[in-house]
Amino acid sequence: MIYRLAEYLRSIYGPARLLQSYGVLVIIAICVGFLITVLLLPKFYNILPHDRGREFSLGKEAGRGKPTGSGLVFITIFVLLAFLIAPVNICQSIIIILTWLMMLTGYLDDRSKNGWGEYRKGCLDLILSIAASVTLYYLQPSFLATGKVYFWLPFLSNQIIIAPWVYILVGTILIWISINTTNCTDGVDGLSSTLVLIALLTLGGVFYFVLGHVEISEYLLIPSLSTGALWGVITFALAGTLMGYLWHNAFPSKVMMGDAGSRALGFYIGVAVMVTGNPFIILATSLVIFLNGGMGLLKIALLRFLHIKIFSEVRFPLHDHFRKNHDWSPTQILIKFMIIQLLSTVAILGILFKVR
Repeated sequence: MIYRLAEYLRSIYGPARLLQSYGVLVIIAICVGFLITVLLLPKFYNILPHDRGREFSLGKEAGRGKPTGSGLVFITIFVLLAFLIAPVNICQSIIIILTWLMMLTGYLDDRSKNGWGEYRKGCLDLILSIAASVTLYYLQPSFLATGKVYFWLPFLSNQIIIAPWVYILVGTILIWISINTTNCTDGVDGLSSTLVLIALLTLGGVFYFVLGHVEISEYLLIPSLSTGALWGVITFALAGTLMGYLWHNAFPSKVMMGDAGSRALGFYIGVAVMVTGNPFIILATSLVIFLNGGMGLLKIALLRFLHIKIFSEVRFPLHDHFRKNHDWSPTQILIKFMIIQLLSTVAILGILFKVR
């Protein structure tokens, strides 16, 4: 809306043309998202559901009684901000709406008296993941222009044509895993939001400075993305609102995001990785999240369905293991996990972008 409004204002006031600069829109998105969330979020504490404590989480009593489900607030702010600031296309509009719907499923779980079952939530995750994958395949620029979709992969200089069923299968699995591993990581004040913030800033930078820049992408032998800068604006808008939430969630937290926040954030990360055209970027954005929450999901799945026991002496999520077995404080977990993720992000991006 702002972008298109600037088309009319620039003839009246020349500097209004800056509102059509993606760089300016990035600054507006991240700063406005942060400020609005910081100011508005506390006003919803009294009407948000309150945390019941996680049955198997170490230190579950610390969060019991705190307002939760605040993803309802900051994800909604993100959605409104994205539509207000960015000149989104049909594909991006659908993804933003799906992100809000994912938040809604988590919020309804947060406010339910007994909580939704794993299979019910998993089924909803699967439906929305499939919807996002189908949307991304058939509405992305390369398909609309040529009828084909490509991946650029590490160690290969040429793009690979991807069949629809392969793309949708890979996208569905990746998005579903991202949703659930991000949800599992939400157990220490500020941990999940900090790791997700690193992921969003990384993706925003990749979209805006690499995929959205023809010369840089050409130099790196990576296909440029015509909507890359616009995806960057949207991603930075989400990062800004998440910063606003983190302002109140930093240890000791006053509010928790709940499934409403963690599931929507995991969904968007998975979607954004698929938009880049390289699924392996998920390792650069979410390696610690995958190790922290994903290994626990793998352990439970193998035990429940195949009766195979692995990591018997390791408690999952890993942040609980380090709290109980190594006496790490919440602050130590946050800082050390953040350092590991930053180092992983730099190393993996270097490999993906340069070893081709």
